[in-house]
Amino acid sequence: MDNLRRCLLACAVFCSMVMVAGSEVGAQEAGVVLSGPQLARVVPPGFYFEGQSAPTQMRNAVAARFGAKRHVIAGIVDTSGYSADIRAKYEGFLIADSSIRLGGETLGVGAYGFGFADDGKLNVFDVGGKQVLSTETKEDRALRRPRPLMMMKSGDEVRLYSGRRYIVVAAQ
Repeated sequence: MDNLRRCLLACAVFCSMVMVAGSEVGAQEAGVVLSGPQLARVVPPGFYFEGQSAPTQMRNAVAARFGAKRHVIAGIVDTSGYSADIRAKYEGFLIADSSIRLGGETLGVGAYGFGFADDGKLNVFDVGGKQVLSTETKEDRALRRPRPLMMMKSGDEVRLYSGRRYIVVAAQ
């Protein structure tokens, strides 16, 4: 009988530890929007896309951290040196050091160009200009001060905004 009690106690302790560890892992996945020195540390000064390099507009650079070392970084770049067709689709860069979800679509690890299109979509391109993802955005009519690019928390979500249009960014 004592062996049975010890076994049940050991199982109960083990199950409790597994449940606590599982809840901590979920809590670590919540996104934190970076600012100040933390933001400056992760944003690159420029970005390469379709054969050219352009400087980052630091006032329009954003980042979020998911867990201890997982980041999503985005920024608008100065595209004045690009041709008109590239400027029409490419606003800036998006860097993910782990797989993420953008509006329900999966995006793998990598560095990408992106653009918020007039048709209400976010288009993501590899650095060679090939489209790798296109997903619908939502509009936040309640947003008081829209900016060209910003990232903010809304409840449990992290949103990447271009003006009032946004896409939910989530760790995967």
